[in-house]
Order: sequence, then C-alpha cells, then structure tokens
Amino acid sequence: MDIILLERVAKLGQMGETVRVRDGYARNFLLPAGKALRATKENKARFESMKVQLETRNIELKNEAAKVGEKLNGLEVVLVRQAGETGQLYGSVSTRDIADAVTAAGFSVARNQVMLNHPIKTIGLHEIPVTLHPEVEVSVRANVARSAEEAERQSRGEDMSVNRDDLDDEDEFDAAPVAEAEDDIEGEVEAEAEQA
Repeated sequence: MDIILLERVAKLGQMGETVRVRDGYARNFLLPAGKALRATKENKARFESMKVQLETRNIELKNEAAKVGEKLNGLEVVLVRQAGETGQLYGSVSTRDIADAVTAAGFSVARNQVMLNHPIKTIGLHEIPVTLHPEVEVSVRANVARSAEEAERQSRGEDMSVNRDDLDDEDEFDAAPVAEAEDDIEGEVEAEAEQA
C-alpha cells in the first residue's frame, strides 16, 4: 500500500514522502496512529493544504522534546533486582521497567519510547536510548543491582559481577596448603638425607 507520511518514521522516511509499506503495517499502525494517509489524489491535495500546519506542529514538538532531552540525557535510574553470584538476573529488566523508573524520576516516558533490542539479564550499568521525538534521542543509564548499596558502588565504577571478597578469601586459603606442602617436602628431603 502506498502512503503519505505525516511525520518522520524511523527506517521508513521523512514527512511528506510517499512510501510503499505492507498493508497490515499501514492499516494496523500507521493509519490509526495518525502517522500517515493513504496515497490518493484527495489525500495528496489534503496533505498539501495541511503541510504548513504539520511542519509547524512538528517543530514545536521537536523543540519541546529537545528541552526535555537536555534534562533527561545522562539520567541514571537504579533498578534493584535479584541476581545470582555471577550477576545473572533471575528475571529481566524490560522497557516497561525502565519507562516506569524514568517516570518515577519525574519525566513522562512511554515504554514504546525506550529502545531496548533485548531485555537486560545481567547486573551492571547499561546505556539505554530513549526516543522523545523521531528526531530527538537521548541516553539514559540503567543501574541494575542487587541492592541500593551495590548500585552506589557500581556508579563509582566497581565491577559487581564478580564478588571480590570471595576471590580474596580463596587466595588466602589456597596459599596455606601450598606453604604446608612445601614444608612437608623439605622435611622429607632432610629425612632422606639423614638416612643416606
């Protein structure tokens, strides 16, 4: 189906362009959302008469999104989740979780504005793109941790996927048997030397 875009649509085209899309995409998403019109003679004439209004509205929305984007860009949201020893989450963090956390921080963001290709399944710091307007994209940092204290440590730059205390304890325990084994070998060597 040929359609006329009423606004910029990612990976499709700019406002005013006539593009061919699949019928279902046009009927189920673009037309009901008001993002496009069917490409007929009447609609082309209608678009030409509406073009100035649409461009003005688009510029206003873009400017508003840019103002919000300046404040939102670089925001860090903390998401506390249960995770295993290796940092693997027992669940996952989805676009809804991130949108809710950003909204709780004082910004109005819908889950379809959060661009997450796949759910987050590990603890750590994750940069998430948020599209406020088709032409305005900002980055939000999701700090996924087991607790608020761990989130603070991650913010300072510590790697929480490996428990450092456990590594230090293992090194101490491994060193003790080696030292004992060396003493036993020296004792055996001295005993053999005395027998000879």
